[in-house]
Amino acid sequence: MMLQRWMGSDFTNDDLVRESSISEDYTQKLQEETDEEYRVELLPTEDAAVVWGKIIMAVSKKYYLPTTVQYFDEDNMLIRELTYTDVKLFGDRFYPTKWLMLPKEPQKTANRTIIEISNAVFDAEVDESYFTKRALKRYSK
Repeated sequence: MMLQRWMGSDFTNDDLVRESSISEDYTQKLQEETDEEYRVELLPTEDAAVVWGKIIMAVSKKYYLPTTVQYFDEDNMLIRELTYTDVKLFGDRFYPTKWLMLPKEPQKTANRTIIEISNAVFDAEVDESYFTKRALKRYSK
């Protein structure tokens, strides 16, 4: 279910929830370093329950945030590419506000999905009562 498309987009539920952990499920290897970014190859560990055979991630030196993420299957074929841009400050944290997912499979190259973040709040306190059955029913209407 986590690999199903999120609301018909090119993102999956796992992209938004991030079931897997990059730091725990993948080994990291620095491929290249420029003045502006690091390029890191991520290979899944043997026991990791992940979909991707390899991930290549470019990380900004200025913000220490990903700028581009390329997802490869087990046959080393590029399946899709995610680009993060328009970094803005929310509270005391920088965050990319534009996410562009581009499928690279030949039958899907005309597709694209853009997510734009207009506001973000991090580390906010959430009252426990928000998660009761009664509250969930009230807020879901």
